[in-house]
Amino acid sequence: MLVALVVACALFMETLDSTVITTALPAIAESFDTSAAHLSLAVTAYMLSIAVFIPISGWVADRYGARTIFRLAIAVFTLGSICCGLSNGFVELVASRILQGLGGAMMVPVGRLVLLRSVEKADLVQAMSYVTIPGVIGPVIGPPLGGLITTYLSWRWIFFLNVPIGILGIVLVSLVIKNYRESARPPLDWGGFFLTGIAVTCLIYALDQIARGITGIALWSYVGVGLAVGTLAVLHSRMSAHPLIDLSLLRVPTFAIQIVGGSVFRVASGAVPFLLPLLLQLGFGMTAFVSGLMTFAAGAGSFAMKVSARPFLRRFGFRQVLIGNGIISALSILACAFFTQSTPAVVIFAVLLVGGFFRSLQFTAFNTIAYADIPSSRISAATSFASMAQSLANGTGVALGAVILQMELMLRGADSGAPSVLDMQYAFAVCALLCASSVLLYLGLAPDAGGEVSGHRARS
Repeated sequence: MLVALVVACALFMETLDSTVITTALPAIAESFDTSAAHLSLAVTAYMLSIAVFIPISGWVADRYGARTIFRLAIAVFTLGSICCGLSNGFVELVASRILQGLGGAMMVPVGRLVLLRSVEKADLVQAMSYVTIPGVIGPVIGPPLGGLITTYLSWRWIFFLNVPIGILGIVLVSLVIKNYRESARPPLDWGGFFLTGIAVTCLIYALDQIARGITGIALWSYVGVGLAVGTLAVLHSRMSAHPLIDLSLLRVPTFAIQIVGGSVFRVASGAVPFLLPLLLQLGFGMTAFVSGLMTFAAGAGSFAMKVSARPFLRRFGFRQVLIGNGIISALSILACAFFTQSTPAVVIFAVLLVGGFFRSLQFTAFNTIAYADIPSSRISAATSFASMAQSLANGTGVALGAVILQMELMLRGADSGAPSVLDMQYAFAVCALLCASSVLLYLGLAPDAGGEVSGHRARS
């Protein structure tokens, strides 16, 4: 499992970065003289960059070798982190986050590809759990560490944390990872790359414009272009001999549940790390450090789950876990809507701990079942497709949280300013409803789906 731990080093760097920045958003917004909701673009730009470049990660790894691309990706991500820390304005920060996203687009999916080619399917659940253990340390220490640095030093130092981790990752990749590559590989689908990139960029940018309270003809032009080009991308994929995004993979039920059901769940869950620091800091008046200590609970719950994933999936199977766990996760998000300034800290901590545990279990189930029935010859295409959908859903979740807050401000006649506690409570309720709706998509899954991976055998 040494390879899994090396891959986890990259995952740790990415998760640490994403959890630290959400805690620091209010402080960064104050530094740049803007609102935290407007600064959501710094988060969505990163996710957008990942979603645009992930589709070519599998092809590039097959062409130049997994070790070469993995190492280069870590270096680019580290350089982007340095640029973020040196940013002196909103535009510079967003551009630096895009550079980070370019590195992340290659780093995590290529690392996952290396892992999938290194283990048998029967060991996939255990391998996925191992590879994410160091990764969930990021969410565990990220919020309190980010809050501590933001409160007592400067938000800039949260990005410089990635530098030593990145250097360590480059060294370990050079020593441990084999330079996997495919001898026979199809040509790169440049048409699909450009069409998909334009569609994704337009739609996510339109969401961000709504989140910032910007409406009008330009906004709907982005929406129209995004939908039109997205339709062309789908048609192109169906006609291409070697499509960049292979939609035929959706005919595999266990893969489709990750793309469709997993995306809905991730959109709902992706808004939570964005909304929580706003509620605790802007709504309840907590410092960034105290807020980080509270949101530490979600990461701790996620960490505790990793040793429980395999027994859960073996005992109940993917279908029962996804349904039951989806309902529990929705309730844990809904519980956040009932937090008030008088809610005891121990209650908030407990709710976030339980929510982090069950959401992490759902993510592990998605990440594992996706490859249960995928032949080895299509692993590269599947990892690129799944990683793009995952990143796009996470970015959309952050944008969704900002959009809901902005719409509530507009409905009560406040076009700008900080959202109220009630605004954020409504946002949590909407996300909980969306999370619950994803359960409907799991009902059609066969009781023994992914049995070779989970070890579960449905009763006849």
